[in-house]
Amino acid sequence: MNNPTLLFDYQGELPECPTWDADTQTLYWTDILKKQIHGYTLRTGKQAVFHFPEEVGCFALRERGGFIVAMRTGIWLTDEHGNLQQKVCDNPNNPQLARFNDGGTDWLGRFYAGTYWGPRDYNGALLCRVDAMLKTTVLQCDILGANGLAFSADQKWMYTSDTPNHVIYRAPLDENGRSGPRQVWKTFPPGNGRPDGAAMDSEGCYWSALFDGWRIARFSPQGDVLQEYSLPVRCPTMVCFGGENMKTLFITTTRENMTVEEIQERPLSGAIFTLDVAVSGVAKAKFKESE
Repeated sequence: MNNPTLLFDYQGELPECPTWDADTQTLYWTDILKKQIHGYTLRTGKQAVFHFPEEVGCFALRERGGFIVAMRTGIWLTDEHGNLQQKVCDNPNNPQLARFNDGGTDWLGRFYAGTYWGPRDYNGALLCRVDAMLKTTVLQCDILGANGLAFSADQKWMYTSDTPNHVIYRAPLDENGRSGPRQVWKTFPPGNGRPDGAAMDSEGCYWSALFDGWRIARFSPQGDVLQEYSLPVRCPTMVCFGGENMKTLFITTTRENMTVEEIQERPLSGAIFTLDVAVSGVAKAKFKESE
């Protein structure tokens, strides 16, 4: 069994939303607390950093170039340099209490963005979607921390997780990508990791970063654990597939809220790891806008 290895010498505060660009062989991710999106081109080792005025919880690449970014107060379109071009919508939550968190695109190129309810006093977060007409629709509420967005290879299921509530959901999808009622798919006992960001492979299996769990795991379509891979850090945040054959798993991790002593003990916290796997992943579509 392969072990995760470092991508390169980098440690962020809260790296999230790893996103692979097959056209340029570049991995992008956001460092939420630093208000940045990073890019690392594997072939050349070239690095790029895009700066934003607010935390970018999640983002996607646009077909037209640039990004769609979910910042604390709203969702914006940017150019290829990260410059804000057009505001899509305000944050449907109260931005003082809930910032955007996990998100991505479905196979139709629609952008999904979930929020994290900061006070943690009730399930006040939500999941919304932006379509090609730049219309925003709230899809789910009753969430504490939106995470784990992924779509099955057969386009029949949408998966999400609520990390603080230790649960993964899935919702059925029709032929037009409309979701039905979400169902509890898997729950996790306290103390053994919580389901954070995720990705799907071509065999219909769900890969989850287990926050506070020191590992990532691959689950069958029935929710059974098929493989687990240990990490040298406590808190992985998300995974995505990439590489030339889509058989490289990229893993983001965090050092948020860690003590100086823990960071000294686990200095790779906040690093990005790679893992060669035997099965290819489902590629993320770029955000598609109407002509």
